[in-house]
Amino acid sequence: MGAEVGPFMMAAINTKNVHRSNLLMGHPYGTDFVYDEMSVIDPKAPASFAMSAEGGPRPGEGPSQEERDTGFYDLVFIGVAKDGRKVKVSVHGDRDPGYGSTSKLIAETAICLVETPDVAGGVLTPGAALGTRLIDRLQQKAGLTFKVES
Repeated sequence: MGAEVGPFMMAAINTKNVHRSNLLMGHPYGTDFVYDEMSVIDPKAPASFAMSAEGGPRPGEGPSQEERDTGFYDLVFIGVAKDGRKVKVSVHGDRDPGYGSTSKLIAETAICLVETPDVAGGVLTPGAALGTRLIDRLQQKAGLTFKVES
């Protein structure tokens, strides 16, 4: 990527969900699938993204209303096969990820689940349970954009 990277605070949780989805969907990524997450680090930016829970904001010290209203995020997923083939997928969210987008993701996932009567019960991840139906809904209703770049 040509950038400095470091640990991402949600990686420990997200990694487990990605591996569970792979299992529940019958291993479309393979049984030897490896997943890792990192965050691009701007050496000139304040260390706010690298804070531990103890160093984070206190109640009432979070982003301002303007920051929440104008916030957004961009994610890039890069897949590399054993034979060297690569795929790059980007996701853009039109709201602050912690306040604006998360609530839309939860609500639209719940609505999609209710509107999808063929989902079997159990402990499922959203991707395994709803697949492209959820992706389509998030693009139509929740301000997300998914793009395969290569």
